[in-house]
Amino acid sequence: MERKTIELDQGWDYMHKGIKKLRRILEGLPEPPFTSEEYMMLYTTIYNMCTQKPPYDYSQQLYDKYREAFEEYITSTVLPSLREKHDEFMLRELVKRWGNHKVMVRWLSRFFHYLDRYFIARRSLPALNEVGLTCFRDLVYQEVCAKVKDAVIALIDKEREGDQIDRALLKNVLDIFVEIGMGQMDRYENDFEEDLLQDTSAYYSRKASSWIEEDSCPEYMLKSEECLRKERERVSHYLHSSSETKLLEKVQHELLVTYANRLLEKEHSGCRALLRDDKVEDLSRMYRLYCKIPRGLEPVANVFKQHVTAEGTALVQQAEDAASNAPGVQEQVLIRKIIKLHDKYMAYVTDCFQNHTLFHKALKEAFEVFCNKTVTGSSSAELLATFCDNILKKGGSEKLSDEAIEETLEKVVKLLAYISDKDLFAEFYRKKLARRLLFDRSANDDHERSILTKLKQQCGGQFTSKMEGMVTDLTLARENQASFEDYLRSNSAAHPGIDLTVTVLTTGFWPSYKSFDLNLPAEMVKCVEVFKGFYETKTKHRKLTWIYSLGTCQINGKFDQKSIELIVSTYQAAVLLLFNSSDRLSYSEIMAQLNLNHDDLVRLLHSLSCAKYKILSKEPNTKTISQSDYFEFNSKFTDKLRRIKVWDSFSAVFFLMLFSLLVVCIYWDEKDLNFVNLSLC
Repeated sequence: MERKTIELDQGWDYMHKGIKKLRRILEGLPEPPFTSEEYMMLYTTIYNMCTQKPPYDYSQQLYDKYREAFEEYITSTVLPSLREKHDEFMLRELVKRWGNHKVMVRWLSRFFHYLDRYFIARRSLPALNEVGLTCFRDLVYQEVCAKVKDAVIALIDKEREGDQIDRALLKNVLDIFVEIGMGQMDRYENDFEEDLLQDTSAYYSRKASSWIEEDSCPEYMLKSEECLRKERERVSHYLHSSSETKLLEKVQHELLVTYANRLLEKEHSGCRALLRDDKVEDLSRMYRLYCKIPRGLEPVANVFKQHVTAEGTALVQQAEDAASNAPGVQEQVLIRKIIKLHDKYMAYVTDCFQNHTLFHKALKEAFEVFCNKTVTGSSSAELLATFCDNILKKGGSEKLSDEAIEETLEKVVKLLAYISDKDLFAEFYRKKLARRLLFDRSANDDHERSILTKLKQQCGGQFTSKMEGMVTDLTLARENQASFEDYLRSNSAAHPGIDLTVTVLTTGFWPSYKSFDLNLPAEMVKCVEVFKGFYETKTKHRKLTWIYSLGTCQINGKFDQKSIELIVSTYQAAVLLLFNSSDRLSYSEIMAQLNLNHDDLVRLLHSLSCAKYKILSKEPNTKTISQSDYFEFNSKFTDKLRRIKVWDSFSAVFFLMLFSLLVVCIYWDEKDLNFVNLSLC
């Protein structure tokens, strides 16, 4: 059966009735909803009119009338309703009309769907949905967008001033700016966002000019932080997410960049004052605010550097001023204070400034300034080495637990990073390490190894290679001494008659000490020869160089009232033993028998006859040594102690001199031989 042809006027009249019904439903007028039969009839009418044979194919005419239906509805109904409303009421009407329009587009696109599927696809025309939205854009949006923009910005400013607004309404209005772009953001950006950003700049410029005069730096930062928080909140509630970065940049520029110098330099509350008064929370806020601004942290880091430099320099000056009253003490106190200062400001860098490299650099440069100053003529490298020595040696003034020592050593090594001449520190440290090791003054071997590990990590393996060699040498020396004692037990004829401890060390690891051709007493000569015999059984490729200045002796002095054990240097012992065979000796005789030069002999004789313990009597009885003096054993000497240490400035001087080939420290202890006046013990 042949299908009846539908004329354009007849078909469109039927479609127009359907469109009128849809409009009445949208306007909220009493109208029953579409039945499925009505929907199918409307769809079928379009289908039939588009599939009739020419000249009755009305696809193009229906496409045009589709557009005209929207234009007529907008002109007759939508625009009049918008023109009679203003401000927030206009916004509500616009949201309602946009919602209705999208519903109308959706329904009509279904009625005219056959056009989309075939006619539009073949002709490359805009889709029905696009046509419907374009009608609203060209007729409604273009007319009202300027007023809408102004109304929205006015509401945003009201909210900034603390008023309550309908955020949901603003969200719906701004969605229109986005949706009307049909996939592009140009409408939102050009017709709304651009003016919003200008208004934001003006608004916060007014606020900032007032706040900077009235508020302290912390108060100003609190307000700025709150403003930034609220702007982020606005984006999350109704602005498009793409606005956040641009919006915050405007706020940051007006509140933080424009007045950065005035804010940071405020006399009683700026960055310097916050550092001075330890306002950690405010400093953290300052970092949070300025870290998001390009180069915003540079002025803060610069003030931080200046402040730390000033505090550290003041500590150095205080130590310099106080050193005249307590020499040697203030330098140690200074290192403690610098460690404390470093702990404090490293915590600032870590906590307040979130480990930012700019503040690590500022802290480093600040500490490099005052950590390389001299105090009472001593370099920082020497002071740091002395501080370590005081911690690591027995009887040091720093009484700390093992954990505290480890923690302190860790901090000392961190300070070393700021010392410009690290090699100088290594020299001082090595000399003090040598004294601790050679004279058994090290409190704990584990701590010695621990700091070497830390120094190695900080400065590299070459920096600590000699120090590590020294520690290893001492371990090997103990093993060597045990072998020597075994040798003596198995060779009774070789026993020297004196208990002898020898420390054999490797050339190059240790600080160098000067060696002298001292004429040892016969008892000591025998000891040396016995050890040489033992050592040659182990190796014939090494030469022993004996460093007597590092040796100590325990000898028994038999005085009239009582015997007293004397702890003396090898050189002092050599002088005293001369008086076992002579009652009286001249200066020249002592010099000839010992083979010492004038300066060295003067120091030795002074320590034995003019110092605290006068073991020898001198003629004439003066406080200086001359070449015409005579000396005798002071049999009347006594002391309340039965064991005394006689200070030897000779050994102290030579402790600072240099090594040559191989070092040997000797310790003498003789139990059996008795002498007229003195005996080695």
